[in-house]
Amino acid sequence: MAVDIRKDSPTFGRHVAVELTAENGLQFYIPRGFAHGFIVLEDDTLFSYKCDNLYCPAAERGLRFDDPALNLRWPDLGIPLTLSEKDLRHPPLSAIEPWAG
Repeated sequence: MAVDIRKDSPTFGRHVAVELTAENGLQFYIPRGFAHGFIVLEDDTLFSYKCDNLYCPAAERGLRFDDPALNLRWPDLGIPLTLSEKDLRHPPLSAIEPWAG
């Protein structure tokens, strides 16, 4: 899932979701200025992604996965989600500084 967090974008706060499977062979390109997250739907899943720059922990930010304002529809797996402490502390969209590029 990717959420547009570009400051002056006409689609600010909107999102798009894509299901990636071994069967459909899809990839999901997420450009700069979009928050992104994923949920694993099957055990023993391998997930990888490419970045266009070196990882910089100081520049890392996050967005609350269950922010009601975003109306993100995560799949219901019938079990509680497991999230990191870091992911649980992310703010809602209304509290982040939009990406200014």
